[in-house]
Amino acid sequence: MRSHYCGDVNQSHVGQEVTLVGWVNRSRDLGGVVFLDLRDREGLVQVVYDPDLPEVFDVASSLRSEFCVQVKGVVRARPDSQVNAHMRTGEIEVLGKALTIINASEPLPLSMDNFQNNSEEQRLKYRYLDLRRPEMTQRLIFRSKVTSAVRRYLDSNGFLDIETPILTKATPEGARDYLVPSRTYKGHFFALPQSPQLFKQLLMMSGFDRYYQIVKCFRDEDLRADRQPEFTQIDIETSFMTSEQVMAKTEEMVRGLFQELLDVDLGEFPKMTWDEAMRRFGSDKPDLRNPLELVDVADLVKDVEFAVFKGPANDAEGRVAAIKVPNGATLSRKQIDEYTKYVGIYGAKGLAWMKVNDIDAGLDGIQSPVLKFLNEEIVSSILARVEAKTGEIILFGADKANVVAEAMGALRLKLGQDFELLQGEWKPLWVVDFPMFEKADGRWYAVHHPFTAPSTVTAEELAANPGTAVSDAYDMVLNGVELGGGSVRIHKQDMQATVFKILGISDEEAQEKFGFLLEALRYGTPPHAGLAFGLDRMVMLMTGATSIRDVMAFPKTTTAACPLTDAPSLANPQQLVELGIDVTKAEKAAEKSE
Repeated sequence: MRSHYCGDVNQSHVGQEVTLVGWVNRSRDLGGVVFLDLRDREGLVQVVYDPDLPEVFDVASSLRSEFCVQVKGVVRARPDSQVNAHMRTGEIEVLGKALTIINASEPLPLSMDNFQNNSEEQRLKYRYLDLRRPEMTQRLIFRSKVTSAVRRYLDSNGFLDIETPILTKATPEGARDYLVPSRTYKGHFFALPQSPQLFKQLLMMSGFDRYYQIVKCFRDEDLRADRQPEFTQIDIETSFMTSEQVMAKTEEMVRGLFQELLDVDLGEFPKMTWDEAMRRFGSDKPDLRNPLELVDVADLVKDVEFAVFKGPANDAEGRVAAIKVPNGATLSRKQIDEYTKYVGIYGAKGLAWMKVNDIDAGLDGIQSPVLKFLNEEIVSSILARVEAKTGEIILFGADKANVVAEAMGALRLKLGQDFELLQGEWKPLWVVDFPMFEKADGRWYAVHHPFTAPSTVTAEELAANPGTAVSDAYDMVLNGVELGGGSVRIHKQDMQATVFKILGISDEEAQEKFGFLLEALRYGTPPHAGLAFGLDRMVMLMTGATSIRDVMAFPKTTTAACPLTDAPSLANPQQLVELGIDVTKAEKAAEKSE
């Protein structure tokens, strides 16, 4: 039905007859001549109909937006005065000779020109229309190019694309599982995989030393802009490779993607330990485009009479940190109060501040509500520590170290945006040497997952000091977004048993949930390591989208619903009988809770 895509017609086709199909993006009748902007997935082209062919002209005059049509005509060059430099096909137009309406369109339920006027609910309900917008079309085309380039790179480097099961067994990996009832085993359930973690490790044990898969993963968790109940990973696993080798190989892949698809040279990725990232930026995925840093000042204020500073400064689990903001002395008290409310979202009880109105005037050049608690020596030491200059403001966070990191880390990002401080377009890095475990509610939790190997300790040493253990793990970060993370995996039975014990997983529970993996570890398991990239996040960054929903064809809402298909929906009663499931209605559940 077509000879060319609309967006591919160019000056090389001048004088040729072409057949195009697509949708009417816009129709204009200008002085007896009808101009159509015809659109398909590759772009727009202008088609001109004049009254010389009355029947065709009448059809052209009747068209409205989103009519699906076939156009036949001759390509001609536009006069120099009419060239549209903002349009890929702006140097030519098609003089229409025939026109067929393939399918008319009713008035649209959403705006195609001003999509900002559409609610997200509308966009998702009529996603097939929303995806016609060039911006959305190009994002999905770009996503396809990313996956194609990833496959080419991994295929050429000896990786094998191997599928793993979607119906599997529930395992504790940090989020709730989506469960699938079994008809043949009533009362039993499959789980949709949160990741192929166990299966890719089993593939390493099977001798497939380089595996990859572009795979769907499922997590039943509260959603936000960069989370979806189903998402896509670029999953990679290797045997007989060290963490440094895995990092080098995957970094080469990502640098190649940016070079090929964006003509961007990311350069060598710097490495930063988790401790340094948390100390300087309050985040394990710092945005290095932002020059602001957290500076520790607890040692300078541990003897002051200001309890807000003194308490955390003398607490082994506390922290007092400062952020210096260039030109921040211009902030009003109202603006400072707004930042105080902002850090409160992250658990901070307040935000002390110090304006440097004149660095050379001593205490007379400083303005701060806490100044009365600080002598000149302490103020001078703080100013020197943060390298303050006239016109700046110093903001302080004082609390438990984790609260300070989260609140001040978030404040750092907001200040960077508000003061337009970001430098450079792309800033990648590796964050390494994560702690193995973190403690909460009196028990240990795995920072990554329970199959992550510790770095340079024996099982006995790990059991004796779990709080000081460092994992052989690594995260790739770009512009403050974690592109992917991975680790060396545990390949020895005694080490895996030790980790389970530290995590409070009993032998019985370990056998029930991971028995097949523990059994496999008995038969010559090779050392192995891997990494999984979030494809959706990567494409979101590369296309400049602000949400992963805008780079997915059919995403869910923030409440994990699909307005297009009206999913989730009630099950057929007969199906429930076959599955042996009785659904408790909300009203009954409420009565029981009372």
